[in-house]
Amino acid sequence: MGALEGSKFNCIITGAGGFVGQALASALLTDPLVSILTLTDVFKPGVPQTKSHSGVETRCLEADLTSLETCQSLFTPDINLVYLLHGIMSGAAESNLELGLKVNIDSTRQILDILRHTSPGIKVIYPSSLAVYGPPATPTTKITELNAPVPGSSYGAQKHICETLLDDYSRRGLLDGRICRLPTVTVRPGKPTGAASSFASGIFREPLKGEKSILPVSKDLEIWICSPRTVVKNLILVRDIPKEKFPGTRIVNIPGVTVTIREMLDALKAVGGDEALKLVEEKRDNATEKIVLSWPTRLDISRAKALGFAEDGTLTNTLKQYIDDYGTKSS
Repeated sequence: MGALEGSKFNCIITGAGGFVGQALASALLTDPLVSILTLTDVFKPGVPQTKSHSGVETRCLEADLTSLETCQSLFTPDINLVYLLHGIMSGAAESNLELGLKVNIDSTRQILDILRHTSPGIKVIYPSSLAVYGPPATPTTKITELNAPVPGSSYGAQKHICETLLDDYSRRGLLDGRICRLPTVTVRPGKPTGAASSFASGIFREPLKGEKSILPVSKDLEIWICSPRTVVKNLILVRDIPKEKFPGTRIVNIPGVTVTIREMLDALKAVGGDEALKLVEEKRDNATEKIVLSWPTRLDISRAKALGFAEDGTLTNTLKQYIDDYGTKSS
């Protein structure tokens, strides 16, 4: 299932300068169903390098999505596919409420309202987060899409608000929303981010480069994670699922795996040895741990499986993929 009427996708990605945005853009650049790809962020994002290229026309734009005029100039009627990846991450949204409200809610509603008027029925893919749920009733409780969200952070609350709006616009036929509740994505390349979960990548990424990394939570803490490759694969897959396959709600729990921090450190040792493991410094941070503890660790992915979403592999396989894709200090 491709673009409407056999046409190709004229796609825009907001937050395209971030890691997931760049990885998604890299995949779309090789997609024969995509003809034009616009990448936007608060800085001018680059065009990721790819091993092959399908002749996709690219535009890279610096854009302030809190500006109505900017959004009106970006989201024109010729666009027929939108990925909304921009946002203030969990830790930063918790420490700066006003900025989180402005970027995570106000700019998103502004974009959705422009789209429902200029491009009714357009596909809008919104990567949300497990942070919308809040802590489970018991440690072994599996959370489904129908569990009532009780966010334990401002970021989770802001994501939930936007989910609800897009779900309602889709119910009304104004937009064709696809809401993907993502696990913690690890391992992310680059520098640490403002996300409370940033350590989940940092405890691999920095030690594998020969650098120190801080572990701010207990080794016994569990988290729900997914590899970058699987996340990107599913963000593209959800685009092509017919809207009729989404009765009731457009929300889907994206597949992941449950691991303890201790298991993550064991995987680091298996790949990087004792030398890498010694570079992880335990330094508990109550604010970070409180946010992470508010997230569920076991999600029911039966809906995702029925829709054909890809499941994630083992943590060891994820680390090998990261090294293959981004290398280590010795590469």
